[in-house]
Amino acid sequence: MIGFQPYETFQLLIETGGVDRANTLLIAACDAYSRRPKPLPNERMQFEALALRLFPTATPSARQRAASKLARSPHLSSVLEKLVVDHIGDELGFFLETNESISEEMLSSIVEEGNVEKVALIAKRSGLSKKLVSQIFPVNSRKVYRSLAENRSIHFSGPYLRAISKAAGMDQQVAHSLAAREDFDKAYLLAAFFDLSETERLEVLKSFQGRKIPRTNMHRTYEHISVATAEFTQAMMKLLSKNRRPEVTRLLVQITGLDEVRCGEIAHDASGAALFVVLRAFGCNEYDGLKVLIHATAHDQNNSGALAQYTRLFKQIEPEAMVFAMSVWRGDVEMTALAREANSAPISHKPLAPYSKRTPELDRAADKASDSVERAMEAVQKLRGNKAS
Repeated sequence: MIGFQPYETFQLLIETGGVDRANTLLIAACDAYSRRPKPLPNERMQFEALALRLFPTATPSARQRAASKLARSPHLSSVLEKLVVDHIGDELGFFLETNESISEEMLSSIVEEGNVEKVALIAKRSGLSKKLVSQIFPVNSRKVYRSLAENRSIHFSGPYLRAISKAAGMDQQVAHSLAAREDFDKAYLLAAFFDLSETERLEVLKSFQGRKIPRTNMHRTYEHISVATAEFTQAMMKLLSKNRRPEVTRLLVQITGLDEVRCGEIAHDASGAALFVVLRAFGCNEYDGLKVLIHATAHDQNNSGALAQYTRLFKQIEPEAMVFAMSVWRGDVEMTALAREANSAPISHKPLAPYSKRTPELDRAADKASDSVERAMEAVQKLRGNKAS
């Protein structure tokens, strides 16, 4: 079919030819329009009038075929875009993802409808405007956030970074998609740390090298209990050498202030990445830390490469960074605190000097130690008394 006949001619054929004729005319007209290099304004207007007349009279299968052919055209008006979206059926995903000429108004109207399937397809499109991104993020759906995480053209910052980070903590697929992106700050995957592979966990740890870390309540606690780093290391090494993981869990609960479930995950983590966080938070160096990790990591394969990476991490990551990581796991602080601390000076993390014998009451009043500090200190005293027996 070349060009277009006057609209009255098509209308006459429809009225005298029945449904079969309408089906044939609709498909042929859509195919002809999609092949036009650039329809003239009057041709577009005639075709719009024709399409609005033919689509309601055709059968569902014919409407879908016609919409599929029409979707190939790069010159769709808002009227024609709506006809395609309404009738293309199973090919809607391909149309929304690949057709670069869809107007922003049409995409925006689809998002406003709130259909999760359609919004998830739009979220995969490259080159989304800021307005569309702002409309998509409030659609609270796993499918939508999975599409956003896979969309390499979207760079997350501000509230979008906070939203996608929370989604990663609740959806492993989102976490893995973000971990595979080179442009995403892996530190924001801390909430999903235990759902990641060993390689991805190492990338999260590496992201803390040289960062300015905000102060948290746990920093004060670890300044107190870091005086017992040697006893803690000996206890962990002895328990792990005998594979007494439940006892490791109980020890971590007493010392770290984390809940029992999280401590169990750390104790049973054969990769060693989670245990590295605890060891470095206590101030362990590479010599003492590796002695513990060797007993904690899996022995079914050559793990010398991984241990070499941990050696570098012990040297390159400061203890306060890992204390911050544990604070995130505990829920004391949000990851966005890292962004707020961007222009501040880094904090120091050094063991405290013993209380003054001359003014112990004043020192303790100034310290304002919390209940968690006191419990941790009691556990440290037990470590020192038991010598990991």
